[in-house]
Amino acid sequence: MIRPLVIKIGGSTLGSADTTFRDVAELAKSGDVPVIVHGGGAEASRWLEAMSIPSRFERGLRVTDERVLPVVVAVFAGLVNKRIVAAINGNGALAAGMCGADGRILECRIADPDLGFVGDPVTVNTRAITALRQAGIIPVIGPIGCVPGEGPDQLVNINADTVAGNVAAALQARKLVFLTDIDGVRDASGAVIPSLTAARSRELIADGTISGGMIPKVEACLHAAGLGVPAQVVDGRASGMLLASEGAGTTFLPD
Repeated sequence: MIRPLVIKIGGSTLGSADTTFRDVAELAKSGDVPVIVHGGGAEASRWLEAMSIPSRFERGLRVTDERVLPVVVAVFAGLVNKRIVAAINGNGALAAGMCGADGRILECRIADPDLGFVGDPVTVNTRAITALRQAGIIPVIGPIGCVPGEGPDQLVNINADTVAGNVAAALQARKLVFLTDIDGVRDASGAVIPSLTAARSRELIADGTISGGMIPKVEACLHAAGLGVPAQVVDGRASGMLLASEGAGTTFLPD
């Protein structure tokens, strides 16, 4: 099979003007079956607020305690995942939803006890993903993983950007594309940076130019690029961006 394109879809990118789901379906119908990783943090925050559970973030990661965990599992592995599956199916391709706990796709350790049930992937098992692609079905992966133990696996929340980087590296993807609500990584003056090295990225994180939720995204790009997978951050709100992304946004090239 052709090496896959891994596409990370952020919930904030999807609007009336973009053609993401149509473009994903067209890729699959041509025989180039992509792999979709999605987030949904804003949706999770809305549900948590409705349940009077506060949302807290540390270094761009959601603090996930015993009250937050069931909600994010329901939203990421359920509601958001199935909305994306339904949208792709409605555009003429076939998609199947899963999360990192299915088939133990994403085996994790606890990232930091202070963050609660937040996972840091240590193993990516690609068998379920590959089986779907071989059947012509688009895998749609939500950012919930598992920590194996002596009893039932512990479900954990994982940053979706981290999931995308790890999945792309494990699949030896030909490219990892982040569809975001910005047109690239910006420097201190606000200009989009066309390409970034690992060293320059670390400098921008250290001086605060890259901050908040952009940090895990950049780190995921660097992780994939460091393992030979080119990664790109582009504006997913633009019509046709997925099929015409060459030269757009910010590209992280393998060392």
